[in-house]
Amino acid sequence: MRFKISVFKQSDTNEPLCAVGWNLSEEVFSCGDDRVLLKWNLFTKDSIKLYDFPENAYPIDLHCFVRNQGGLKRQKVEQILLTSADGKFHIIGKNGRTEKTADAHRGAVLVGKWSSDGSSLLTGGEDGQIKIWSKSGMLRSTVVQESTPIYSAAWSPDSNQILYTSNKMLIIKTLSGNVKSNRWKAHEGLILKVSWNSNNNLIVSGSEDCRYKVWDTYGRQLYSSVVHDYPITSLDWAPSGDLFAIGSFNTLRLCDRAGWSHCLEMPNSDSIYSISWSSDGTQVACACANGNLLVAHIIERRYEWLNYELLVTSRKCLQVKDISGEVMEKLDFPERIIHVVIRYKRIVVATPTQCHIFNVNNFNTPHIMELKEGCVMIILMAEKVFALVEPSSVNIYSYDGRNASTPKWPNMLCDLISDDMISLSNDTLAIRDQIDDKVIHLLEIGSSVNPPPFTHKIGVTDLALNQAGSIQNRQLAFIDKNRDLYILSVPTKAGISSSRKIDKLGIMVQSIFWNHDYNTLAGIQETTLTVWYYPGIVFVDPRLLRRSTLVKDTSEFGRNPSIVNFIRNHVNIRRSDGSLINSCTSPFMSILHSYGTTNNWKNALKLCRSVKDEILWTCLAGLAIFGKELDTAEEAYAAIDLLDKVSFIQYIKTIKNKSIQAAELALLGGNTEDAESILLQNGLIFRAVYLNICTHRWLRALELAMKHKTHVDTVLLHRQKYLRSFDKVEKNSKFLQFTEMELDENTIEQKVKLEFQKENTVTR
Repeated sequence: MRFKISVFKQSDTNEPLCAVGWNLSEEVFSCGDDRVLLKWNLFTKDSIKLYDFPENAYPIDLHCFVRNQGGLKRQKVEQILLTSADGKFHIIGKNGRTEKTADAHRGAVLVGKWSSDGSSLLTGGEDGQIKIWSKSGMLRSTVVQESTPIYSAAWSPDSNQILYTSNKMLIIKTLSGNVKSNRWKAHEGLILKVSWNSNNNLIVSGSEDCRYKVWDTYGRQLYSSVVHDYPITSLDWAPSGDLFAIGSFNTLRLCDRAGWSHCLEMPNSDSIYSISWSSDGTQVACACANGNLLVAHIIERRYEWLNYELLVTSRKCLQVKDISGEVMEKLDFPERIIHVVIRYKRIVVATPTQCHIFNVNNFNTPHIMELKEGCVMIILMAEKVFALVEPSSVNIYSYDGRNASTPKWPNMLCDLISDDMISLSNDTLAIRDQIDDKVIHLLEIGSSVNPPPFTHKIGVTDLALNQAGSIQNRQLAFIDKNRDLYILSVPTKAGISSSRKIDKLGIMVQSIFWNHDYNTLAGIQETTLTVWYYPGIVFVDPRLLRRSTLVKDTSEFGRNPSIVNFIRNHVNIRRSDGSLINSCTSPFMSILHSYGTTNNWKNALKLCRSVKDEILWTCLAGLAIFGKELDTAEEAYAAIDLLDKVSFIQYIKTIKNKSIQAAELALLGGNTEDAESILLQNGLIFRAVYLNICTHRWLRALELAMKHKTHVDTVLLHRQKYLRSFDKVEKNSKFLQFTEMELDENTIEQKVKLEFQKENTVTR
């Protein structure tokens, strides 16, 4: 990936440019020491004068507020905020008319930024103050007073906080409530620029110490660059949050969100004072000290899937290469390429107005769709469907271009969705709420009625749906802010949330990825690569979770590695320096999962007997219990020396009643609530009471007996025997109320025997 740079020169002056901003994808605003606001047409390279600054009012900063009215085709700049060295800021309309000029600070106004919704703006100046203004330019408050100038500032994604610089410090201040500011020393020199991305919630800063650094909102350093030759004078995040650009003297660098560099360009620009990304994230505009406007377009993006390699060779050209057959195709498009995704032998390409769907077996007849909004931010692909995330909607399509679903959910703010907070499978779409980060919406594709959202106890940062299997096997893995990894079963019926199960898989997890072909999950956990070969086993038998997990040391991966793909038995891991490392897992696991899915237990046993791997036997035990295949489960448990489980399975095989057998299978994995629920649904009240007696859940047993008015004396008798064996005295008030009840042990035992005989006569 690299930049292709175009240079735009002013014909009548070489005065330095100080700030740039985008209108449409082909229009750029710039201003500089010539005190003129220009609008550039990138097609014709012509410029139009929009505004003349007053005498001695030299512009310093420029920020355009673009109101999204349905994609790129309708995006227009509503207002332009300009700050100047005379202590004033200017609000300019899209036609160049001055709407407001206000005295803001003593000395120069060094920074001015619109909030994300355009309802307010901030200014920071040489006097060390930051002020909040209404969109019409009326002063609301002075929120910061520092002893040093404010060189740069940024709004938080929700506009409730501001980030600003003070000498070598970065400070995050909350605007509402009496909350202490988060302040930390970020650099060894004066900090010149900061940027806060609304999608990934990360911060990048640049300083006179010639370094740029990436931070989270707690002040934890995620990346620190090498020392450059010159100070970092400009930087900006791409709207999607996957890239950012850095500017210095004769230097333009494109970086990944993790901090490592994709490319380094050395244009003849002198210092780059300002960088701004286009709304589609494919171009950057740079204001240069030599008076030139640089526009850089990203080319040579590379995508890989199995034996296919895709390369964006130019703005409108995509090269597809089949490595195995050495076949190469060149695909030309009428417009700029914005997004490309390849999965499941399909290629989806988004341009500003169209979406092209290719089958790798035939590139001559793609399906072409007109986009509703003309601004695709994210493309998600599953085996049967794919989703396009646009600024105000999410649409799910089949690969022949038909709309399969247009999901809706509360607090729907599509322009704030990032890759980490949305996941797609063939039948389910999972989305983290854009306002409340504790809420996850689980939407069934094609259904008008969806289950209630799932609410976690703390905020969720990453989520991923498994891809293999049917909706009955659908599971969601997610990481919360404590870096704990959980797995959640997705309900199979719309409107039902009680069937959800949740359990914790691990702690200190940084990155997760499901295998595309079978239900295996890989994650970076502390200093290890952990592969959960059958994570759903935690709902079947939690004792088997550790035995079915592979743990590899990740010291070779460096600091903060991330998983970028998990195909077949290969896990692709990105190091902090950008290099890719491949790690292999067991090649037999996919075969075992396919046998379990098709109920081919005979071949599954043959595979485990020949490989003789404990992890393989453990996964087979979980798959067999889930598939209610007792003979296979018995042999698998015996192979891993869990003789108590073998004995219990042999007991279960003697039970004739299918409902009781299903309940005992649930009890085998420790799922007492599930076992009780099965019994109650089938009218087996005595067995449900007896189950709670055997598991010493005395209060629940008494509650059921009293509710159904049966076997209260049975519960009391077994409670007495239990206390007597430990030389204890009854102290629970719920049991003390029955102290006067006479308990005839022989009568109760006869009644219990009759219940067991009655059960044996029913086989359903």
